[in-house]
Amino acid sequence: MQQLRSKAKEHLLREEWEESILAYSHFINLCQDQISNTQHHLDPENLSKHHKSLCLGLSNRAEARSRLREFDEALKDCEQSLKIESTHFKTLLCKGKILLNLNRYSMALDCFKTALLDPQAVENAESLHGYLEKCKRLDFLSRTGGFDLSDWIVNKYRGKSPELAEYIGAVQIRKSVISGRGLFATKNIDAGTLVLVTKAIATERGILPSEDSGENAQLVMWKNFIDKVTSSIAKCPRTCYLINTLSIGEDEDVLEVPDISLFRPEAEEKSRDLDNKLDMASILNILDVNSLVEDAVSAKVLGKNSGYYGVGLWVLASFINHSCSPNARRLHVGDYVMVHVSRDVKAGEEITFAYHDVLLPLDKRREMSNSWGFQCNCKRCKFEDEMSEKQEIREIEIGLERGMDMSGAVYRLEECMRRCVVRGKQKGYLRASYWSAYAEAYGSQKSMKRWGQRIPAVDAVVDSLVEVVGSDERLLKVLIEGLNKSSGLLDKERALKLGRGVYGKVVKKQALRTLLEIGFF
Repeated sequence: MQQLRSKAKEHLLREEWEESILAYSHFINLCQDQISNTQHHLDPENLSKHHKSLCLGLSNRAEARSRLREFDEALKDCEQSLKIESTHFKTLLCKGKILLNLNRYSMALDCFKTALLDPQAVENAESLHGYLEKCKRLDFLSRTGGFDLSDWIVNKYRGKSPELAEYIGAVQIRKSVISGRGLFATKNIDAGTLVLVTKAIATERGILPSEDSGENAQLVMWKNFIDKVTSSIAKCPRTCYLINTLSIGEDEDVLEVPDISLFRPEAEEKSRDLDNKLDMASILNILDVNSLVEDAVSAKVLGKNSGYYGVGLWVLASFINHSCSPNARRLHVGDYVMVHVSRDVKAGEEITFAYHDVLLPLDKRREMSNSWGFQCNCKRCKFEDEMSEKQEIREIEIGLERGMDMSGAVYRLEECMRRCVVRGKQKGYLRASYWSAYAEAYGSQKSMKRWGQRIPAVDAVVDSLVEVVGSDERLLKVLIEGLNKSSGLLDKERALKLGRGVYGKVVKKQALRTLLEIGFF
């Protein structure tokens, strides 16, 4: 047993994790047999030594397993070790680090606090206090959502990316009229407010080469991504359970609606003993339906990953449906996704992303929806379907295809809406569909000199679009160009609110100025 323990420790020190686990498993089995077979014959002192050896063996195997990210098995080892000695310093430290990796901050904090009482804590005081402060900080963020990326952004992403925590805001999962289940606001939410922050089950990133070989590169990335997800499922029953809640793209109406609490990290115990099984066909279907691409129209990648093509699986974010009148955007920071509302949202309203560009006419949006494998039947699509039958709309579309002056097209569309008594959000729907014409008109001094008095002011049009498609960088750009000709405080506040909708409240004024490379904030 002594030789076996020495061999296991040697593997551990060499960071040969799998070999160390095998050796410690052998040692643990022998130790347990020795205790079981001789506990009535051994004197208390020798029995105590065997228990201490078993406790340390379990602790070291837990350490090796945690390095391979086999956190579930590592936790079981820690629990067995602490049954033998409830204040075992090394085990408490190991368990605390595992719980921290699993985003279970308050439980990790309890472990580190207990470890701090041990005399050995004096030698490890600096690192232990570091873990304590980290747990407190992340626990605070997970409860409040008080994230701030500003300093990191102002410093041009130098250094490590900010430490983020799992956070679920004022949302719940409910049946959706759009498709299957969706994420819904439980209270009124201001533009830019976070609704969730969550870490990916797995991600895969790379630089795509030229078009000729780009498709093959994507296939290789996709295979690597599948392997990572499969590995995560094999190592963690909770991961398997959470992925099992996702849709495979069939029978959406009969799917169970999971409680939002199941997605909080502290809900680990609720899913540990459930019988979760996923075959490869189900995994592939789930990934096909639920994976998110980082470089998307409703997303912004911050930091070192911004130059890469990336794909990942963020389970709770996968419940967010598409709408051509979306109200949410996301920031990708490391392996985390931060979802915020891009306009003011009312209690009971569904949180939605734009899966594709929604500043386009109905026919082009339908083409893109078909490529995603669904057909959008939102209010905007239904309204524009009715309007497409009108002669004036058809003439404007034909005119644009033939090179009609963009400002003239905007004027004709506005006149058409006035005659047809199109008001409120419906006016925003049509303006969003012909946004390219508005953007070109407002960007041309020649056009504005000729048509400026006959078409709406840029801020009025942007406001109407934000109401129906949320904040968008392109809207912000056009508004900023208009602000360069004006210094009104009201206009600056409007631009600031639009900036919050694009990047979220996690980015303050100074950081917004850095992102936008402008000076009027």
